[in-house]
Amino acid sequence: MQCLRRQRGVSLIEVLVAVLVCSAGLVGVAGLLVTSARSNHAAYLRTQVTLLAQGMADRMRANPVGVWSGGYNGSFPNGATQDCQLGCTPGQLARHDQGVWSSQLQTLLPSGAQATIACRDGGAASVPGADPSALRSAYGGSCTMTMTWTESGVGAAGSIENDRASQTFAWEFQP
Repeated sequence: MQCLRRQRGVSLIEVLVAVLVCSAGLVGVAGLLVTSARSNHAAYLRTQVTLLAQGMADRMRANPVGVWSGGYNGSFPNGATQDCQLGCTPGQLARHDQGVWSSQLQTLLPSGAQATIACRDGGAASVPGADPSALRSAYGGSCTMTMTWTESGVGAAGSIENDRASQTFAWEFQP
């Protein structure tokens, strides 16, 4: 009767198979990390857009005469500047707000980001008079704000030309 020998240790083939299985798992984890980083950056940009839009809407609410006289209408960034340290008229304040917002758009969003604001009054009830104490909270008009930017890494996988996608945030509000 022949004795069967017991193998001690691990053969080279078993080690190679284990390394292959671990490598496949690590490649999958790396892919998840890349996807996660892209998604986090997209969420960051969308958060910035929302905060920028809300900030400009708040500035507009603080200057209703400037809003309904058309001081905020236009395309951004536009390079507007106005120093209001010594006081401003509603039109000058609107120009100052445009300059601040344009600077924020260029700083916080990818290059090439664009925005537009268009306000439409709702008739005579929407245009406030010269007396600030006569201003009412609701004017009957509305404004539309549109912001467009390009996100990288959201296109088809493995396609360089589709790696960038244009995103748009459109908001209609009453200042």
